[in-house]
Amino acid sequence: MGPFVPRVNYRLILKKITKTTKTPAPATKLTAPAPARKSTVAPKVKKPAAPAVAPAIVAKPTGSRVTIVANIDVGFGNSLYLRGGGTGLSWEKGVLLDCVSGSTWKTVISGVEKPLTFKFLLNDETWSTGADFIASPGDTVTVTPSF
Repeated sequence: MGPFVPRVNYRLILKKITKTTKTPAPATKLTAPAPARKSTVAPKVKKPAAPAVAPAIVAKPTGSRVTIVANIDVGFGNSLYLRGGGTGLSWEKGVLLDCVSGSTWKTVISGVEKPLTFKFLLNDETWSTGADFIASPGDTVTVTPSF
């Protein structure tokens, strides 16, 4: 017989040599979170709490308004002014009246506490004839001045 040759189990050798390893999982993509669903229920609105401090007392406005209306056609390109003594008026410089129609001029003076004395001027230069006019707080005075 010849030399001794041991019998080799190749399966066992292969098993020991080749280790089984787990393959890593494939990389995943990062994704944005899904958008939130819109609610169909209206949000509750909180009512503001009542103020703890009592509201301030508002003072009533003092004085009244005086409305002055002049019925006169002063001609195209001319204006009607008012001068006088009292709230908002001066004897040195006139207040321009608003032309509300072809022959009606108007102004409203606020904050009047005492009677006003006034007179009309054509183009703030020519005084109307006659005596001064007087208006008390709250009055609406309609005049036809003459020049």
